[in-house]
Amino acid sequence: MQRKKLPIGIDDFEKLRKEDFYYIDKTGLICDLLNHWAEVNLFTRPRRFGKTLNMSMLKCFFEIGADKTLFDGLLISQETVLCEEYFGKFPVIFLSLKSVDGLTYDLAIERIKTILQEEAMRFHNMLKDKLLSPFDRKKLSQMENRELQEKEIPDSLKFLSRVLYTCLGQKVILLIDEYDVPLDKAFQHGYYEEMVSLLRGLFGQVLKTNEFLQFAVLTGCLRVSKESIFTGLNNFDVNSIVDVEHDEQFGFTNSEVENFLKEYGLEEKTSVIKEWYDGYRFGDASIYCPWDVMKYTKKLLADPHAEPEAFWINTSGNELVKRFIDKADKTTQNEIERLVAGEAIEKAVRLDLTYHELDASINNLWSVLFTTGYLTQTDRAINGVYKLVIPNREVREVFLLQIQEWFKACVIDEERPMHAFCRAFLEGEAEDIQKQLNVILSRMISILDTKAPDDKKESFYHGLLLGLLRSEASWLILSNAESGDGFSDILVEPEDPDGGIVIEVKYASSIVGLEKACEEALAQIKEKRYEERLRNDGRTEILTYGIAFYKKRCKVVCGK
Repeated sequence: MQRKKLPIGIDDFEKLRKEDFYYIDKTGLICDLLNHWAEVNLFTRPRRFGKTLNMSMLKCFFEIGADKTLFDGLLISQETVLCEEYFGKFPVIFLSLKSVDGLTYDLAIERIKTILQEEAMRFHNMLKDKLLSPFDRKKLSQMENRELQEKEIPDSLKFLSRVLYTCLGQKVILLIDEYDVPLDKAFQHGYYEEMVSLLRGLFGQVLKTNEFLQFAVLTGCLRVSKESIFTGLNNFDVNSIVDVEHDEQFGFTNSEVENFLKEYGLEEKTSVIKEWYDGYRFGDASIYCPWDVMKYTKKLLADPHAEPEAFWINTSGNELVKRFIDKADKTTQNEIERLVAGEAIEKAVRLDLTYHELDASINNLWSVLFTTGYLTQTDRAINGVYKLVIPNREVREVFLLQIQEWFKACVIDEERPMHAFCRAFLEGEAEDIQKQLNVILSRMISILDTKAPDDKKESFYHGLLLGLLRSEASWLILSNAESGDGFSDILVEPEDPDGGIVIEVKYASSIVGLEKACEEALAQIKEKRYEERLRNDGRTEILTYGIAFYKKRCKVVCGK
């Protein structure tokens, strides 16, 4: 039997169903929305957990002219009463704001105009023969031709819902995907106040006292404070990662992943996929990241020996997290280390923040990491305090690698100290090098993975030294270069044509083993003749260094 195609990057429900992609049934969300009624529903989940596909599914169910065959065999098709009352009965306005980006407010406005234009054009044939007033016809034409003035944008969605109700005799369902992206981009690029004002007007008009609205669904990553853009909305129901209601409708559950892997003959990979991509807790449900499961499955089908990778992090917006990491203090660094080591930390988390409040305190870091998926809860909160952990192996790798790189970049940016650090290597000042390295290490997240073999830890410190030495732009730095009877960890060719540096890196199993590890490093340099490549280039004044590390401490020994 031919397997269904993998829906990687497919967030169009109609395409997914018509073109025989694998679909994990989330139509229970329709039942939930209709049985637990709220006029305005906001769902907040991390990126890549199926929000857009669910919104597309809602559109395909409710919209006038809907294709009933798209739902054949799915859970919602068994709800005959609901289908009879709601299927294909409503005009649906569907906007995705994920593309509203721009270095300036004016560019963002142009993108919003384009999105409104595309949605208005979707209704062109439906409305062209309807009797509309000259005013309505003119304004609709302005939307279709991107001729709206900025001051007319706040009223545009309410206007479109009124026109659709007038012509079709049915209230409108409004779907707004990634509602918070324009705020995120505006915050980064310096026009936040203008965007808040615009969205407050746009959402306020269409969501508050709009007699033409049946109900609305919004999705986003962050739950932006109600006071910032949803002022005065009393018909507002927020569903976040801590809520039990709808907890299995975004992301994949254990049973869904097991059935999926069975479909593709990959049952033996269940444990590794669970280790890497499970562990998110939404409400009472343990959830996998769908993007990761799909991407790794694709790799496995091409190569059964493929290793898991951190797929999700490469598609997520990390700017907010980086913003906090850049200003993290010593206490915060220590807490991140505890998380990396597998511990839980207890933190009071705010689920709604204005972007202005994000910079008010480093403590807001935990709220951002929690809501964006970098951390998850181990149990229900007590008095607003959550036990936070890193959800899985993938995100842990992110903490070890990417966030570590951000710290490393902060160190390298300090030009004068780095210049002095590099000069100390030229002058054989082992004690100075050791002192400066220990200071640098004290400011960085250390490797605390006791399961990792020592050579893996050596690789980390090797990379750290390479990054620090490369701050001296005039030096040629060679890593794992063939020389003598082996491959030297680091060879340095300074500007001085007579000089040269050979470095061998070791990881000690304890702090008392640092000195012995340095001696072993120098002995290895001598035994393997790692200096030969430098001598062949005519360099005669060569310094050798054995550098040993243990967590945040190091020992440096220099030889000639």
